[in-house]
Amino acid sequence: MSGAYTVRVAEDPADREACFAVRKEVFVAEQGVPEDIEYDAYDAVAVHVLAVREDGVPLGTGRLLHGEAAAAKTGGDPAVGSLGRLAVSRAARGLGVGAALVRAIEDAARARGLTAVDLHAQTHALGFYERLGYEAYGPEFPDAGLPHRAMRRAL
Repeated sequence: MSGAYTVRVAEDPADREACFAVRKEVFVAEQGVPEDIEYDAYDAVAVHVLAVREDGVPLGTGRLLHGEAAAAKTGGDPAVGSLGRLAVSRAARGLGVGAALVRAIEDAARARGLTAVDLHAQTHALGFYERLGYEAYGPEFPDAGLPHRAMRRAL
């Protein structure tokens, strides 16, 4: 597979559907997350980002929650956004798609005046986020039956 792709904010319904398709592939099919908890009310208010191959095939996605939607995940600080639902299709792993998606979410956070981004990382992904400048805090906890840790990066 070629490494050529672009990352953009998902602006229209087709982009959103592509984001959801990647999430279904990674979280529901690969990781066994129940589909009824993968999609939530936050999807309607989140900023979604999408990585797309040159030929239009979706490769990855992630979302940013901000304001009221992020409050429960960030300790209530209105200046902190919440990165979540980061997923890269199996075929695109190792191409830098995940890091590009994280940086696009951080750019979206900065554009909204946020000063930091929190996330809940699956424990196997801690090193990935640490390499991008995130620091873990607090104890390990389960989410969708998988072990996670909270992490934060100042912008």
